[in-house]
Amino acid sequence: MNYRNFFQSSIGKKVVMATTGIFLMIFLLLHLSVNLFLFLGEKAFNEAVFFMRKNFIIKIMEYVLAIGFIIHIILGVQLYWKNRKIKGEVDYAMKSYFTTTFSSRTMIYTGILILFFLILHLINFMIPMKFNHFTSDYYIVISLFKNPLYTFIYILSFLILGIHLNHGFQSSFQSLGLSNKKRLIWIQKFGFFYFWFICSGFSIIAIWFFLR
Repeated sequence: MNYRNFFQSSIGKKVVMATTGIFLMIFLLLHLSVNLFLFLGEKAFNEAVFFMRKNFIIKIMEYVLAIGFIIHIILGVQLYWKNRKIKGEVDYAMKSYFTTTFSSRTMIYTGILILFFLILHLINFMIPMKFNHFTSDYYIVISLFKNPLYTFIYILSFLILGIHLNHGFQSSFQSLGLSNKKRLIWIQKFGFFYFWFICSGFSIIAIWFFLR
């Protein structure tokens, strides 16, 4: 099988999805590390954002991240509809319900909800922080966390992300052939720790500044 046929196959698409998924999970850790500077005050957070914004490598990674996210979405939708088409909608839904976890059954739906949140996040956070040079980045973030509706949506979105990551983390290692019976239990434990760390970290920051 040549490379073109491989990447057009279901296995090839799963490998690409797993690779982009792991890349996105690494980005979440980096993003959370920057957000933690909020606890150190306005100057520390603004300097951290400025460093990320002006760093040449980070600028390149932003484009790579965007492309990876788009590829991840497209392949996820393609694989979902292909499975439903092959197995039949009713048969697929019934077998999926009895043989898979809630996280795996809802991957397509949690993925779509995460996309909606990302668009909202870009509109409210990323675009103002990148193009508004007259308002402190710290103030933009804090003012949004003072909005109860936005804070609720923010926390709910990370809960949904946690459900998505609960299956996605383990699935990524399986698709890349890095999982076996001995490693599976450790991958599941590490995945559980990872998604709780990410979701709790972002949510605690939002709640902390909402209550301040």
